Amino acid sequence: MSIVSKIYAREILDSRGNPAVEVDVTLDDGTMGRASVPSGASTGAHEVVELRDGDKQRYNGLGVRTALRKIACEIAPHIMGMDPQNQSEIDSILSSLDGTPNLSRLGGNAILGISMAVAHAESSRVGVPLYRQLSNGLSTVLPVPMFNILNGGRHAKNSTDVQEFMVVPAGFETLSQAVQAGVEIYHVLKYLLDKNGLGTNIGDEGGFAPSVNTNREGLDLLLQAIETAGYLPGEQCFIAMDIAATELLTEDGKYSLTRESEILTAHELISLYTEWTDAYPIISIEDGMGEDDWEGWSELTRQLGNRVQLVGDDLFATNPTRIRTGIKKNACTAALIKMNQIGTITKTLEAIRTTKDAGWATVVSHRSGETEDTTIADLAVGTSVGQIKAGAPCRGERTAKYNRLLRIEEGLGNNAEYAGLSVYNSILNYQPTESLTDKT
Repeated sequence: MSIVSKIYAREILDSRGNPAVEVDVTLDDGTMGRASVPSGASTGAHEVVELRDGDKQRYNGLGVRTALRKIACEIAPHIMGMDPQNQSEIDSILSSLDGTPNLSRLGGNAILGISMAVAHAESSRVGVPLYRQLSNGLSTVLPVPMFNILNGGRHAKNSTDVQEFMVVPAGFETLSQAVQAGVEIYHVLKYLLDKNGLGTNIGDEGGFAPSVNTNREGLDLLLQAIETAGYLPGEQCFIAMDIAATELLTEDGKYSLTRESEILTAHELISLYTEWTDAYPIISIEDGMGEDDWEGWSELTRQLGNRVQLVGDDLFATNPTRIRTGIKKNACTAALIKMNQIGTITKTLEAIRTTKDAGWATVVSHRSGETEDTTIADLAVGTSVGQIKAGAPCRGERTAKYNRLLRIEEGLGNNAEYAGLSVYNSILNYQPTESLTDKT
């Protein structure tokens, strides 16, 4: 048996240049595990709370020295001497030490940093990749990457209302083929934007952020990019969207689409999604309704749940309790998984199990303020969720995750299995009634 002998936390920078927590956990045999915690921009009300300093004289109040002190003075003394094999016990202690339902006293960023670093330390101690440790000996599947190649919403001002337009290269035999397709489509999209006089600046997650007239124009651009790159829409490559509908809510519970100059009821917004789904190879819609609009979510699932994967993000916040509520209400068909929404590895794994047990799909996701940490790549493989969001194939904090997946694929060799179209078997009855090219 080995024990935790040292815990050290530091302040580093995330991809937006804001402070983030990084933790080193060292064992008594000298083994060390390191992890850093990302931060979201479009955050839901039901997420655990990041602990920030609030000192406006330093990093505009976003410093994390308070979280570092909490780690050193209040958390580390209780974790030192513990066996890193006991991840669930350590995570339970971390949550109990905080004592609040949203980890607001010690900070979700402080607690998750330790939880992740312990997992990495134990993985190094036993000499296996983290994904193998998380798999508990079960076979693993490489996830379909959902490349966010056109950014809008809170991730890119003056672009689309829709927060993310993603290309999903599911129709390939291997992960490396899928990555190649995503990268080539990304570069073709840049060419098309430039050709049409649209901006090629990038948003927080590496996708382009052109100022387009309508949200539908974003769909047209992705479809044209897929075809121009030489791939078959609806067969090899699909489109996914993260609406981030909570950001569009008005005071009276309607949804404001500024690009279309429309304010829509939930029913009208669902009708718009149906129109888009009829016209484009859309395979997934995330956060299509507000984070507490349970009725709207249930209607959306009734209308489109057999045709499109419907992913709850802000609705669930990776919280197993909220996921169980969604299952009872038939409010989605999939859940997004973000570790920093729930605060520990153990709770994250519970959220994944809860989602899978319901027969729902699962998507592991990054955040808009990312670090070079690649834990989510191992998490996606180790739990065989089948899908991952890590942004565009651009910017080091995004490509780090994709590169980690490629290395895992290489390491698995002949045992590498790509999830591909199998993830979407229940909804692949989409048949375009006319040439998709005519829509561009």
